[in-house]
Amino acid sequence: MAKVKAQISVSADGFSAGPNQGEEHPLGEGGEQLHEWVVKLAAWREAHGREGGEVNASSQVFEEASANTGAVVMGRNMFGPVRGPWTEPLWNGWWGEEPPFHVPVFVLTHYEREPLTLGETIFHFVTEGPERAIDLAREAAGGGDVSIGGGAETIQQHLRAGLLDELLLNQVPVVLGAGERLLDEIPPGVKLEQLRVIDAPGVAHLLYAVKS
Repeated sequence: MAKVKAQISVSADGFSAGPNQGEEHPLGEGGEQLHEWVVKLAAWREAHGREGGEVNASSQVFEEASANTGAVVMGRNMFGPVRGPWTEPLWNGWWGEEPPFHVPVFVLTHYEREPLTLGETIFHFVTEGPERAIDLAREAAGGGDVSIGGGAETIQQHLRAGLLDELLLNQVPVVLGAGERLLDEIPPGVKLEQLRVIDAPGVAHLLYAVKS
């Protein structure tokens, strides 16, 4: 059965991004350390049009998390640093002319915008909230899984709404001290069932089923 799943890298003190996020620091100050484990992987590099890379215990985790994804939902903060109404010149994401998604992407926003096509990826902008975004993504996924791309606030919204089936935390041995914490303001009724833990170079992968 198709799932709604999320994966995100977090620091040892629970932050998914450092402080002062913006165009100069998309992941916040120090936040790039959370992703050093994945940018080294051959599987990640291939998906982003790069050569080389490593194969280690994280490779299978990355490939499994990406498999069967039919659509993606992300917050506006993941799409870009621009806030408020969309103005010219329009921000078209961090990924250039060939984004790595290759499936429909639904961006949560408070402001309407026409769909954006870049390469094999179409970005749709959804103003009616996470429930509507999930409905649209399920329909577009055609039986595939829906991946919640982040950031932390977007994952929080889906957890609070009971819309998430699985959560993969990639915990990195880094202390950021400040920034955007993943599991803030999550009601106590949300339960996590541990399914798997994998130790890999520079990261521990913790897979949970979400019970609400």
